[in-house]
Amino acid sequence: LYSSTDAITKVKAMASAKFDETIELAVRLGLDPRKAEQAVRGTVALPSGTGKTVRVAVFAAGEAAQAARDAGADIVGTDDLAAAIEGGKMDFDIAISTPDLMPMVGKLGRALGPRGLMPNPKTGTVTQDVARAVTEFKGGKVEYRTDRYGNVQVPIGKVSFDLPAIEANFKAVIEELQRARPASAKGKYIKKVGVSSTMGPGVKIDISAF
Repeated sequence: LYSSTDAITKVKAMASAKFDETIELAVRLGLDPRKAEQAVRGTVALPSGTGKTVRVAVFAAGEAAQAARDAGADIVGTDDLAAAIEGGKMDFDIAISTPDLMPMVGKLGRALGPRGLMPNPKTGTVTQDVARAVTEFKGGKVEYRTDRYGNVQVPIGKVSFDLPAIEANFKAVIEELQRARPASAKGKYIKKVGVSSTMGPGVKIDISAF
């Protein structure tokens, strides 16, 4: 078991791929995600960004659509965007929608759901202020959610980031998970923590500090 600083340093040193690997944080939470009130989900703004270009699709019309374009959205549309997704075209990482278009977006659940792309008010991807959401996700805001075993996996930067930048992102995610602890979660909440790069082995972190 290593301190977070030593673990991140080790992961950076072991990354040997010919591309700039992503460093991912994995946390095992003491939850039962089968209980709806213990399913942890939300977003966290990474102070150092993610190091990757995030492609954002926005379901919006009228002024909201123009605001989304002005904020840097990659794809903006309504029926045309829905038709493209139904046809299998999903070249984006985040989908955002205004509340009034959610009945239409909801019909795309079979396509968007399995990829974790369905807009959701809990993660700030169903909002009237689409421009702000686009800016935040482009700037380093990421989604997190527990899988069925209570694990959360979040990218916290690239191997090329310096150590303080990755540590700042690491700290932001841990603090957000602690803030999101469900009231019904009993016993030890953070059970295991590890970091790894895309092609590298996982390094376990001593959780006594949390």
